Amino acid sequence: MRITFRCDPALIDRLERPVPARAVLPDWLRAMPAKAFSETHGQDVRTVKQCPPFVDAMSHGFMILLPCDVVASDGRLSWDWDLPPLNVEAHPRSPLSFHVPAQVSGTPFHRDDCAIVKFNSFWTIELEPGYSLFAMHPANRFDLPFRLLTGMVDADLFTDVGILFPAVWIDPDFEGVLKRGTPVAQCFPVARTALDLDIGGFTPEQQQRYDATAATLLGQQGAYRTRFRAKRPRSAGEIAPETPEIEP
Repeated sequence: MRITFRCDPALIDRLERPVPARAVLPDWLRAMPAKAFSETHGQDVRTVKQCPPFVDAMSHGFMILLPCDVVASDGRLSWDWDLPPLNVEAHPRSPLSFHVPAQVSGTPFHRDDCAIVKFNSFWTIELEPGYSLFAMHPANRFDLPFRLLTGMVDADLFTDVGILFPAVWIDPDFEGVLKRGTPVAQCFPVARTALDLDIGGFTPEQQQRYDATAATLLGQQGAYRTRFRAKRPRSAGEIAPETPEIEP
């Protein structure tokens, strides 16, 4: 799947470039233990660090990264980012803009005293024909002080300007710096094809396979990873990252 990113030529050497999601896995995932003691079980149990679906979700697609440091202090967001003159007149110059609260009236995340943050994109994104771009909050990143609103854009047709990524700032007490390079949006292409939902009961053969597979999962540690998990291809030119070990 070819994904094409373009930006104003004046910014090509100044921006954080989109990267495969597995290249920016958080430090806490690498540092967390593979096993931890469970009072319920009375012994060590495997943590989500050894759960392939958990890690694979965090590693899927690509990330849009924050282009500069953003400082949160006294309920305000600020930044110091000196950009050169740009070639495109309508291009944004700030990493953030905002939606007024009225634009999310009636939603569970509406608050009269809280605007919706909007991460400006400095990259246009073009997908192959028939594909849309699915954008979501970085998977399992509950450590971030915002929650991106999920959206989908037909990025095979909408390719001339950057996609904006709105988010709810959920931690009003957050004080500090959101660092340049922080993942703000996890994105991946999805095919615009109709779903064919085939619904029914198990056949006798499927019942036997269910029982056999369940027994394998219960009796063989790491059975999903070794027997059912597909190998993930790497992007062209991608260097293998230091990903967390998922033991068998």
